[in-house]
Amino acid sequence: MLQVQFIRENRETVLDGLAKRNFANAEALIDEVLKADEARRSTQVSLDNILAESNKLSKEIGGLFKSGEVQKANLLKEKTGQLKEQSKVLGDTLNTVANDLQNLLFQIPNVPHVSVVAGKNEEDNEEVFKEGTIPDLGENALPHWELAKKYDIIDFDLGAKITGAGFPVYKGKGARLQRALINYFLDKNTKAGYKEVQVPHLVNEASGFGTGQLPDKEGQMYHVTGDDLYLIPTAEVPMTNLFRGDLVKENELPITVTGYTPCFRREAGSYGAHVRGLNRLHQFDKVEIVRVEHPDNSYNALNGMVDHIKDILRELKLPYRILRLCGGDTGFTAALTFDFELFSTAQDRWLEISSASNFETFQANRLKLRFKNKEGKSQLVHTLNGSSLALPRVLAGILENYQTTDGIKIPDVLVPYCGFDKID
Repeated sequence: MLQVQFIRENRETVLDGLAKRNFANAEALIDEVLKADEARRSTQVSLDNILAESNKLSKEIGGLFKSGEVQKANLLKEKTGQLKEQSKVLGDTLNTVANDLQNLLFQIPNVPHVSVVAGKNEEDNEEVFKEGTIPDLGENALPHWELAKKYDIIDFDLGAKITGAGFPVYKGKGARLQRALINYFLDKNTKAGYKEVQVPHLVNEASGFGTGQLPDKEGQMYHVTGDDLYLIPTAEVPMTNLFRGDLVKENELPITVTGYTPCFRREAGSYGAHVRGLNRLHQFDKVEIVRVEHPDNSYNALNGMVDHIKDILRELKLPYRILRLCGGDTGFTAALTFDFELFSTAQDRWLEISSASNFETFQANRLKLRFKNKEGKSQLVHTLNGSSLALPRVLAGILENYQTTDGIKIPDVLVPYCGFDKID
């Protein structure tokens, strides 16, 4: 979340940033925050003054008793009792005001980076890079859901039987290709310096608040009500929360981790041909990268993440493009996001397969994740994350773009991982 001091000192900058997002009632909410902050600070001053006076009187009382002035001491004791009652009332008021302020801050999204343009939705995103050759598959090219059925490698009906729509079953060479992609992505990430971790697939409420999924995306997450835990929507949540509450040393930065997890998203209200097959799932696999960075280096690190994902797509030889998201399409917690999309020739459309984001201090403030700078003062880090990559649409792109009349070729870089070079 945004820091109150930043809002207080940069009110117009915050409002300009929220305007890029088309954030409703921004001015009223920001002014409510500032009002609550003023109430919190004034209450804190009053409480501090009373506590200081009470401490002063306590010392005087001790001296009076020692000098035998019992009557004066008792009068001051009576006054300290009154101050104690006042401090209790002020303490309760301070807790209420602080909670109200916190709840208001939870409603405010991150301020977009200066490079982010205003916009309403994905139609206003900016294409900043494109690479790769779109294959000519002819008129008989099949979408991946038909290829999956033809070669018996993914069974959507069987998944619906076991669980429901959006939970596919991978079979035979389809399962092996899925496993090959996971191992390939992890190997690429660890070779680039990311430390591999295996993390829980359920998180507590504090973790959801730490990375900003709660309360913003509560309705999109599966909630295990009996234990008050949430199935993770992305590995970003447990991986970033590895460092919640930490005070790291400056020379320990950057901290970089990668991990594979299944991801679970309710995706309520998603229907139609555009979400058919692997295009939109409730459970899917993803390999994630997370960075904890010094604020001075976070945007260089973001560019490095983008280049790293580019390298993976080049090795897979898939046509792709990169979009810089506009304000209206940028996620609640992000300051700047680049989306990667590959072209599905059989569907004749672009499919999002990855995003790389810099959250600046937004998550770190929630996580209380800091480092000590050279002056010895604690300072919030910047957090970043990216998909490298989300498997369903990468798999869909491989099936569709590598299809031939006698089977589906496997990208050369994956053959050692798969143990076969064709699905037929």
